[in-house]
Amino acid sequence: MGLKPGYKQTEVGVIPEDWEVKALHILADKIMVGIASAATHAYRDRGVVMFRNQNIKPGHLDDSDVLYIAEEYEQAFKNKRLKEGDLLTARTGYPGTTSIVPPQYEGAQSFTTLITRPRCDLVYPTYLCIFINSAAGQSYFQQAQIGGGQKNVNAGSLKYLPVVLPPTQAEQGAIAEALNDTDALIESLEQLLTKKRHLKQGTMQELLTGKKRLPGFCGEWEVKRLGDLAKIQRGASPRPIDSPIWFDENSTVGWVRISDVTGSGMFLRETTQRLSSLGIQSSRPVSRGSLIMSICATVGRPVITEIDVCIHDGFVVFDNLQVGRDFLYYTLKSIEGDWSRHGQTGSQMNLNTGLINGTEVPVPPTAGEQAAIAAVLTDMDAEIATLETKLTKAHQLKQGMMQELLTGRIRLI
Repeated sequence: MGLKPGYKQTEVGVIPEDWEVKALHILADKIMVGIASAATHAYRDRGVVMFRNQNIKPGHLDDSDVLYIAEEYEQAFKNKRLKEGDLLTARTGYPGTTSIVPPQYEGAQSFTTLITRPRCDLVYPTYLCIFINSAAGQSYFQQAQIGGGQKNVNAGSLKYLPVVLPPTQAEQGAIAEALNDTDALIESLEQLLTKKRHLKQGTMQELLTGKKRLPGFCGEWEVKRLGDLAKIQRGASPRPIDSPIWFDENSTVGWVRISDVTGSGMFLRETTQRLSSLGIQSSRPVSRGSLIMSICATVGRPVITEIDVCIHDGFVVFDNLQVGRDFLYYTLKSIEGDWSRHGQTGSQMNLNTGLINGTEVPVPPTAGEQAAIAAVLTDMDAEIATLETKLTKAHQLKQGMMQELLTGRIRLI
């Protein structure tokens, strides 16, 4: 299949004929490593800011956890002082991740990071940062990483990173602006999502303890044991667990694994494996609409089944409920983080049914109040899920835009 008119084949793929591929060192005044000498003795509560590899995020510096070094120590490394528009590239952790130095950190230092000082007459720094963080840039680092258990990238390999370059800084700037607008959307969604999650946590703390009552409800709450609110039964596992006779991909009965409930939200709608009739006989069947909870490895994770499943001995099911199911789900969710302090440890954390049965929780006096509390929290979960979907789509949009704009498939100028 021939090339589209106006495009050419290069070492990094097909690009417009008027674009170039240049090694990074051609586009930079210098590429160097930050302070590499032991600096522990020079740490101070105040002084010169020193960034580390873990402060480098794609496109920006995370300054929530920076170090400070003594000014007299820093004087010996004046040649490594950062300038506005410099690029910092992580050598370890997530090698290749690159951020741009904002104006407020002119004169700061960095510890063992890679520093690139772009030639502003040849390349727009923000465009360069975006390209290095793109799939094309990061694939180069996958090949260039060295080391054993702790992979890293050195200045020598960074110098030869091939950069796809539009012919004018105006076009580079237009690409950077378009992608920065998408980043701004992503950041605003992330901030709103964080705010909504914090709000939900605060609301759970108030509503599930009776500190705040919803309008129209009164009466004393009671503290009850989970064993008084439900019949708690542990799952069962066929042995040997990895035998193929237990599984049938055509079965309608799912086999719940810990990985199935990780990140599943309130409802379990699918499982990665399904049980054969023999497997079902050797496990514990759980009908759809049941409340189950993990008690092994990832302990205390509750979820409501929306399909027929079986649970192994790493789960319990709450049957014969004497309290609203959704209310109990949120009650378990509110104490999820507490289980690890009380569980038994061995090769992995686990809970026993005696501990679960004896755990005490506050309960409203009426089913109406239980349902009302659960409804408020369900609405908040729905709002959070909508934001998560928007955020996922925004990330997908950015990836698609990067693929189109950084290869010249779409031209802005």
